Amino acid sequence: MRHQTPIAPPRAVTTPQGTVPPAAHSPSGLVGNTPLLRVHEPFAPAGRGFWAKLEGFNPGGIKDRPGLYMVERARARGELLPGGRIIESTSGTLGLGLALAGMVHGHPVTLVTDPGLEPPMTRLLSAYGAAVDIVPEPHPTGGWQQARRERVTRLLDSHPGSWCPDQYNNPDNTAAYTPLALELASQLGHIDVLVCSVGTGGHSAGISRVLRQLYPELRVVGVDSVGSTIFGQPARTRLMRGLGSSIHPRNVAYGNFDEVHWVAPSEAVWTCRRLAASHYATGGWSVGAVALVAGWLARTGSPDRRIAAVFPDGPQRYLGTVYDDDYCAAHGLLDSAPAAEPEVVGRPDEKEVSRWTRCTEVVDPLALGRTSDAAPAAGGTANSPKERAR
Repeated sequence: MRHQTPIAPPRAVTTPQGTVPPAAHSPSGLVGNTPLLRVHEPFAPAGRGFWAKLEGFNPGGIKDRPGLYMVERARARGELLPGGRIIESTSGTLGLGLALAGMVHGHPVTLVTDPGLEPPMTRLLSAYGAAVDIVPEPHPTGGWQQARRERVTRLLDSHPGSWCPDQYNNPDNTAAYTPLALELASQLGHIDVLVCSVGTGGHSAGISRVLRQLYPELRVVGVDSVGSTIFGQPARTRLMRGLGSSIHPRNVAYGNFDEVHWVAPSEAVWTCRRLAASHYATGGWSVGAVALVAGWLARTGSPDRRIAAVFPDGPQRYLGTVYDDDYCAAHGLLDSAPAAEPEVVGRPDEKEVSRWTRCTEVVDPLALGRTSDAAPAAGGTANSPKERAR
């Protein structure tokens, strides 16, 4: 019997178009090193634009990164034992990352979601081996997210040895994005402005922490959904998934943000479709919201300002929503293009916003509620980026 030498993974190959990533022996090897695309007209005039980090090139999107990292760290600490069940609440994208991590490391996965999850996504998660548990109705005050979290608690009690990543509050969620930040720094050399959507707070906190160490004058712009409570607006029923929240995740790094923008569903849809038609690179609700804000920053700022915008996913999940004319018409999402400029409010709680709106006073809304004047310097929030040089 002849001795067989183990096959080594092929190395990266350099072509006239650049370096081709090496082949992978595991799907986890396909995560990371995602490309950048220059986005310009029609979002910004000639000579201006922004760089889009296309996280949809990961097998399941941006949350492949924390899905793998949170599981690997829990295994290393002994919190997740071999074969232990992973149970988590998700609106979809983290579910893909956890399904990947479960497959790679040999863990069964249960994902708790709600009826808003697109049927194709439910089928895809099931195909990847995850058990999908759908809560039937929202929590009276905490909405669907709170209902899902309470269901997770009950499932953990009924499955001894199971483990929940708790993506909203797990610091490993933010640490998982250190490689993404370093990729951006390597690809761009210098970054003046970072634009991120905010949901659990993981990628905005993780990327901005690293980049601000490299570029102390970095401006960080958060993009939230109309109807989200994250930055101090009242909770409302939200159509968009993947950004915004009806709870207050501890991973949101309020002190890192220089400003926040709220975007409405129709504005995100218009931008997603315009991206598709002009750049052949688009995605879902978060991508549309981020691109709308990044385009405005490119139009209105210094022409030599280098803007990096994180696009968390691609369009495939949204073919029945963002890119479906019947769905969009039924929800009034095709009526008009967004305004050329955002509305402006002086404080997050100044009024309830219903369209694209900007605020340069960013505070933790829980601290805001504890102080009578809600001044960022009061209450010890230390969240005013105005203390930094512009």
